Amino acid sequence: MSISGDYPHPVTVNGFSCKNCTDVDYAKKHIDPSHPKSGPYDVSAKSDPSRTQAVTFGGSLSGTLASPSASPVTSAQATSPGQTLNILA
Repeated sequence: MSISGDYPHPVTVNGFSCKNCTDVDYAKKHIDPSHPKSGPYDVSAKSDPSRTQAVTFGGSLSGTLASPSASPVTSAQATSPGQTLNILA
């Protein structure tokens, strides 16, 4: 009979998915088990080397924002065909 420190199914503690006792201890302290160097409540997430952007733009897109802010469509933009969809009809 083997004794494993891993759980057969992940458990959720404080919103974090935990696979073993160490992960549960981190989660109880509000530390993300997948990024423990980020500290509680991700206070030092910017200095954590394990956190990287999911998408990195290069070339002509390198000056753009990764997640542009949503801006409302003006009436001038909405008059172009194919720009809007009328779901009321």
